[in-house]
Amino acid sequence: MYVAAQNSQLRAYTIADDLPQSQVYDVLQDEMGYLWLGTQGGGLANFDGETFEVWNESDGLLSNYIDALYTTNDSLFVGTRKGLSIKVKNNFVNFNSPQILQFYIAENVLYVGTKKGLYSYSKNKELSKVAINAEIDSSEINSILFDGNYYWLATNNGLWKLNALSKSAAEKTKVEVNNFKSVIHHNNKILAATFDDGVFIMDSENTDNQFLMPEPSRINSMSIQNTDELWIATDNDGITIVETTKFSELKRLNKSSGLATPHIRKIINDDNGNLWIATSGGGFYKYFQNNFKHYNQRSGLKGNRVYAVHNAADGLWFSTSEAGLAKIDSSGINSLPTKGTFFDVKIKTIDSDSKGNIWAGSDNRGLLFRETKMVDSLVFSSSETFLIQIDTVSVERTTNHIIDESKGFPSDWVRTVIADDDFIWAATYAHGIVKFNYYSDNDSLVVRKTFSKRNGITDMLIKGMVKSPDGKLWYSTQNGHLGYIENNKVTSIKTGLEQQTAIGTIFFHEETIYLGTSGKGIWYANSTNPVNFQQLKGSKNLSSNNIYQLIFDDQGYLWAGSERGVDKIELNKDNEIADVYHFGRNDGFLGIETCLNAVDKDEQGNLWFGAIYGLTKHIPSESKKASLPPTVYFTGVEERYKNIDSIVLKDWTNSNKVLQLTPDQTQLGFSFRTVDVDHPNEIEYRTKLDDTDWSPWVKENKQNFAGLAYGAHTFSAQSRNYRWQESEPIKFSFFIDSPLYKKDWFQWSVLALAIVVLLGIGLFYIRKIKAKNKAEQERLKTQNYLLTLEQKALQLQMNPHFIFNVLNGVKAMAGTKPEKMDATINSFAILLRETLQNSRKEHISLDQEIKALRHYIEVEKLMAQKPFEYAIDVQTNPDAEEILIPPMLIQPFVENAIRHGILKGDKPGKLTIGFTTSKTHLHCSIIDNGLGIFKSQNEKPKTDHQSMALTVTKERLESIAGKNTLHISEIKNEDGSIDGTKITFKIPLLTDY
Repeated sequence: MYVAAQNSQLRAYTIADDLPQSQVYDVLQDEMGYLWLGTQGGGLANFDGETFEVWNESDGLLSNYIDALYTTNDSLFVGTRKGLSIKVKNNFVNFNSPQILQFYIAENVLYVGTKKGLYSYSKNKELSKVAINAEIDSSEINSILFDGNYYWLATNNGLWKLNALSKSAAEKTKVEVNNFKSVIHHNNKILAATFDDGVFIMDSENTDNQFLMPEPSRINSMSIQNTDELWIATDNDGITIVETTKFSELKRLNKSSGLATPHIRKIINDDNGNLWIATSGGGFYKYFQNNFKHYNQRSGLKGNRVYAVHNAADGLWFSTSEAGLAKIDSSGINSLPTKGTFFDVKIKTIDSDSKGNIWAGSDNRGLLFRETKMVDSLVFSSSETFLIQIDTVSVERTTNHIIDESKGFPSDWVRTVIADDDFIWAATYAHGIVKFNYYSDNDSLVVRKTFSKRNGITDMLIKGMVKSPDGKLWYSTQNGHLGYIENNKVTSIKTGLEQQTAIGTIFFHEETIYLGTSGKGIWYANSTNPVNFQQLKGSKNLSSNNIYQLIFDDQGYLWAGSERGVDKIELNKDNEIADVYHFGRNDGFLGIETCLNAVDKDEQGNLWFGAIYGLTKHIPSESKKASLPPTVYFTGVEERYKNIDSIVLKDWTNSNKVLQLTPDQTQLGFSFRTVDVDHPNEIEYRTKLDDTDWSPWVKENKQNFAGLAYGAHTFSAQSRNYRWQESEPIKFSFFIDSPLYKKDWFQWSVLALAIVVLLGIGLFYIRKIKAKNKAEQERLKTQNYLLTLEQKALQLQMNPHFIFNVLNGVKAMAGTKPEKMDATINSFAILLRETLQNSRKEHISLDQEIKALRHYIEVEKLMAQKPFEYAIDVQTNPDAEEILIPPMLIQPFVENAIRHGILKGDKPGKLTIGFTTSKTHLHCSIIDNGLGIFKSQNEKPKTDHQSMALTVTKERLESIAGKNTLHISEIKNEDGSIDGTKITFKIPLLTDY
């Protein structure tokens, strides 16, 4: 049998807690402390005590159906229905194979048991079949064991003993024929479990020396826990626990113990001494072995919410939800009969008087007086002589009396009741404190006095009431008032607490009064002279400042109940907190949130706590769960918020390795983690860079640095757990290289270069004077060349032959076409005037140039022997009036297009001139549909005036806009025939503003 200190508790984690699937086939803990869970259909999950992170097929996992897990270094081996997945960081490497059932490492080889024989995984990342013999190679390998001398294989066809796992093994013995599921080694014995026929226990050297433990059956796995206990997981009857000396059964954990399903797959223990149970269909469980025993509806309570607890002479009385009173005694849990007016009421307070009678106060039902007394009863008997004898005996009789407003009681809402020797005290919700007597013989209620505002109780919202050792009746209120009643007089006490701070509970211990508040923690003062209340403080903090319960145990510890569970507080001689042991849901206190003043201590020193999820009993014991210092690990190093994945953090932690960084890599981030599955939210961290002071303790597990100095650095991190035990610090070294200008050799080089430059400047200055004179000469030559070009351009601006032709044409028109002659003379006169005016200017507006072009083209049309059309398209920004260009820059191209293109062609002539602008240039295009410039040039003499004009204009354009600014091309039809000429050029955009 388990001793009292080993009361078991089960905490379930299911789909409601974000577990991805309720069928958990394997569970293990890695080096950091994470729990890894392999599910059937939900993929892979890890658990830090609070949250789950899930990976499945969409993340690269080979299959969502997982049967086996194994972890080493930073790799997780996942055995799935389709084969092997190896998780390294967040990436998966997959190998197809038969369904994997088991991992086992022996002699530095990782063996993989599958549905079809044995495989091994080698360091060169290969999964290969291990051939042994035909029968083993085709069998299911359910379990593997190496006892130091021999290998044991539990297969679906039998139990094998081999001296080597190879085809050449000298010894291959089939020890037993059966469907074996698990094999382990303990105390020089081999324990081999079958699925249907129990467990074989045999000597590892002499297998003939064996016996069979027939129960339990339908076994999935086995493990040794608590040093000498064999835990057997079955698929139909939960867990059977067997001691390993005589192999007698100790206990069973099944549905009656709180498991949701009898199908158990695996049991492991973690670093904190907890056991974890993987089930098929019920998620997984945390199994506590501690000093708490929990009662709830599964244990026989009528409701989970326990509002009031009181230890009386005949047992522990308590109220559950709205189901009236119940009692726990040596016979178990006993609820009052579900009849009468108090079986469905919410009872907030219970007390007993010196005669053992129970008093209970309710919400809106008044008071229950449960009176038990001895009454005389007549007993009739007869003898052989048929004479009737009458005897009188005393019989215990219990009667329930209701005291409410109908009987003259001030209120049916009772917060607290205290049964004194002479009077009964009842604190109501809003009608003050009532002092009364009740006489059951004649159902008579006598209210001695009601203490309210008239008597000095300024706040009628009573929260707590207790009798002090010196006989005073103390009370506390919702708004922070404290006082006591003595000799029918109310005395108020100044506590120093802020207004609106509720005082919910009062407790006296030795010569100290303790107050539990809402939001302000615990306050205390000397009970004989309570004038200087102080907040209870010390080296540790309470888990919550909302105090609902206060009680001292027999060992001198102060227990405080809150919405987060209970704190066991160790006080020193100065009434300061020396230590705090917190117990929440993850520590076996499954009731979680405690109820106001629902706490008491029985004769054996057991503490009873009422909570919203049941009744919890704490059994005093000197044994304490081992609390090891935490270990902190680096989980990531980031440069500019990007993980540096090329390093294995474990190898770089606390090593001589130094991460080399470039001068621009001065923004780094470090993440680190301590995993505590018992208290995941209680871990704190501190950090430092180089030899600076440690930072304050915080819950943040990441530190970023920006603008780090060049040179060598060391980042350190440390964690502490809920017990404030500190981990060993971890360090990571890195070096940020200096930029080029910071290096010594570069600075000396720059100094030497500066000296050379100074010498060079002197020589350069001398040469500059000489070059200046030479440059001036070159400038004058260039200027003279440009002037010569301009002169040539002016000379060639108007073809003398053209002038001669115009004059002859005018002469011919004199007799026959006087009107055309007048138009020709007018246009020619305007053209000559504009040409002379523009030739004197360095720049004219584009609008002026276009006007001159129009007059020139009109004269050419009048003189031409064949008609032609022309168009000038201007799409410029700014307008043509604001753009400046050199004069007569375009006329030579237009003249060439008319005289050597259009007029020599055999089709109606068409001339198009276009102007556009970009941000920096003016673009011009001249397009004709004539003979084609290259054919025309071949037919005319080289001394032709127009060729000279084009050459000069090209040189002029190059002086203005640079080389390759002029482009001349022929326009070709699809059949290759020439359809004209296109001339384009651009000059820098110049405006008059």
